[in-house]
Amino acid sequence: MNTADQYVKAIYLLQEMENGPASTGALAERLGVSPASANEMIGKLESRGLAEHEKYKGVTLTDDGIVRARDALQTYCIIERFLANVLSVDEFRAEARELEPVIDDLVAERLDTIIDRNEKCPDCFDPETDACCHLEVAAESVETEEQRAD
Repeated sequence: MNTADQYVKAIYLLQEMENGPASTGALAERLGVSPASANEMIGKLESRGLAEHEKYKGVTLTDDGIVRARDALQTYCIIERFLANVLSVDEFRAEARELEPVIDDLVAERLDTIIDRNEKCPDCFDPETDACCHLEVAAESVETEEQRAD
């Protein structure tokens, strides 16, 4: 998964949470980048036909962008669930974010055979909690990890 995939995934999740276009500021915050960097990548996504940006309104994904975002989200879920459910990695979320940009489709497919992914994926991902609802970890440990990030 490359940087563009991380952006379309983040835009997709923000659109779901905000029930509309994702603001540049929210996107930058979610990805931990500057608003200028977010704007630059939005321009690249627009030129690739993956997103549409309307000044002062925000960015929305095109149909192709939505397909790509759902694929990226599914890959992230696979990584996260493999780390949490199979390997019992305590810091699974941080590790998943580190691995996300370097895991290719072949590796994700092979991990997928191990985790027995739910057919509803990536719709099983809850953007509010930023987690797949099929994680086999206590909700308390997910909250604790999020609190550490703050």
